[in-house]
Amino acid sequence: MSREITIITDSGCDISHELLEKWQVKCIELTFSSTESDTTYTNNDIPVDEFYMRMREGESFKTSSASPDCYSSVFGRELENGNDVLYISLSSGLSGTVNAARIAANELSESYPEGRVEVIDSLCASAGQGMLVKLAADKRESGASLDESADYIRGILPKICHWFTVDDLKYLRKGGRIGGTAAIAATLLGIKPILHMSTEGCLEGVHVVRGRRKAISSLADKFANTAIDSSSEYFISHGDCIEDALELEQRLEKQFGHKASLITEIGPVIGSHSGPGTLAVYFLSGKR
Repeated sequence: MSREITIITDSGCDISHELLEKWQVKCIELTFSSTESDTTYTNNDIPVDEFYMRMREGESFKTSSASPDCYSSVFGRELENGNDVLYISLSSGLSGTVNAARIAANELSESYPEGRVEVIDSLCASAGQGMLVKLAADKRESGASLDESADYIRGILPKICHWFTVDDLKYLRKGGRIGGTAAIAATLLGIKPILHMSTEGCLEGVHVVRGRRKAISSLADKFANTAIDSSSEYFISHGDCIEDALELEQRLEKQFGHKASLITEIGPVIGSHSGPGTLAVYFLSGKR
């Protein structure tokens, strides 16, 4: 008798619990905390608009990886129930979370030799990771086995493009993503960076433009120039800047005739590093 496949991801995917439930995907909550207190939060504990308001007022946040014990508990429950697990993690280029998951999976293999846990480093973040999770759910729904699903996802993940801009480089500077001098100069000059996620799952700056409107246009151009075809679906995520997200969608709809498959908020786990005003588009291309 074949075993059911439970798909699990983490809250780095920025997909709502309601939508994950619809996709029949379970979620492990990653945590973050304010540098002003020892209180630990998950994305569900602080409304997104309040979180970004606090960042705009000068509060800083830091994130923490989930522990191997956390993964052992979640994975073990599924194995105990006779299910196999496909876990899709936040990029190893941004977090040590996937390493904790692998430790747990290796330990559980001794206690549940008949069960399997496949851990996939998504090399993605936010709705890019979310898009990968949706593709995994669709593949499972088609009747694919665990091996078929895992092989499919590993083949797709190098093709998920993440193009994004940030409103203020100071948040990436605080996280060590760019140099301090560059961040200050860019802020003074009104320069907006266009960045993407590399094939190693790390943030890379590609070029800069002057002003927010040009940054939004540049994101639309990335889809136009590199998407597999004009009918490709795309996800948009934003850090408390819904108007800009809608403007980006309108530009793409006007040019290609279809809306985003999903517009989602960037939650605190990712937003702690990218800051308010982050805007991103995700889609499949021949390569990242």
